[in-house]
Amino acid sequence: MPAATPDPFLSPAALKKRLGAGLVLLAILLLAILLLAILLVVRFSSSLPVSQEAAPASRTLLQARAQRVRFDEPLLPIQFASDLDPAKVALGRALFHDPRLSRDNRISCASCHDLSRGGVDHRVHSLGVGQKEGPINAPTVLNAALNFRQFWDGRSPSLEDQVAGPIHNPLEMDSRWADVLLKLGKDAQLEARFVALYKSAPSAAAIQDAIAEFERSLMTPSRMDRWLLGDDEALSSEELEGYGLFKRHGCPACHQGANVGGNMFQRFGVMQDYFAGKQPLTQADLGRFNVTGREEDRHVFKVPGLRNVALTGPYFHDGSAATLEEAVAQMGRFQLGIELPQQDVKLMVLFLNALNGEVRE
Repeated sequence: MPAATPDPFLSPAALKKRLGAGLVLLAILLLAILLLAILLVVRFSSSLPVSQEAAPASRTLLQARAQRVRFDEPLLPIQFASDLDPAKVALGRALFHDPRLSRDNRISCASCHDLSRGGVDHRVHSLGVGQKEGPINAPTVLNAALNFRQFWDGRSPSLEDQVAGPIHNPLEMDSRWADVLLKLGKDAQLEARFVALYKSAPSAAAIQDAIAEFERSLMTPSRMDRWLLGDDEALSSEELEGYGLFKRHGCPACHQGANVGGNMFQRFGVMQDYFAGKQPLTQADLGRFNVTGREEDRHVFKVPGLRNVALTGPYFHDGSAATLEEAVAQMGRFQLGIELPQQDVKLMVLFLNALNGEVRE
């Protein structure tokens, strides 16, 4: 009678292998249980009532934050800087509105960036000292802290660096730091504020720092933020339909994130040459090419953020679109390669109006 063949599944190697597989399965099971527990905690906490003493009867960002945040959207709610120095913000606000930064003491930052009018001047091209016309449409200063670069061509890496540009530009403030500091140094009250904050008399670096600190405070939460933070009643059905079209047509490929743009460069005329029929071309039309000198950057611009866009016409770097409806239709044509139906344009404009907000002090 032949000897019995040993069962391979009972060999030490096989037992070790099966034990290892069992441990892996057990670990996966425990991980799944842990994730389920976390989801249940989040779901339960998001349904907790909000104290009515914490806010007025109308829904607020505080109430919305207690609800379910929509993580699956291309747009992000505004995050407020928690480390701003109120004294620096106040000094920066004063300097932002101070015409002494200009050569003729008539032009301030607010001249081109009117905070009561969407942070712009609503001109095709801004006017500087001596009513000189600049070459480009002024972008909004509201929410500028959310931009990854400053100016249409992205030549400034920070808000601080950006401050110096208009002061020295002969078509804007047409001044010099030496002249600015001389004038501000004669203001004893203002100098005392600089000494208290910066331990020195006014300096170029301190002025840039204070104005940048003020600009970081210019955040404008909107009804869209409330919706993103879970408030289902923040947007109307038509605005939500417009947002759906905004996504379906592919607009978030360039306009996404907290500022609904402002975080990338893009060619103006991806699907159709915007500049083909535009004559004569200006230096400003070259876009980022003016900064890098690279042919691939010709007609490339920083994508503008769309917060408060309904308040900042005319549109584009050249101010060529007088209305938001016209701007949306042209975006469809030149960037997406489609002729947007009039009804789609109407609904998308309604959605874009939901991005309007006011500065929270």
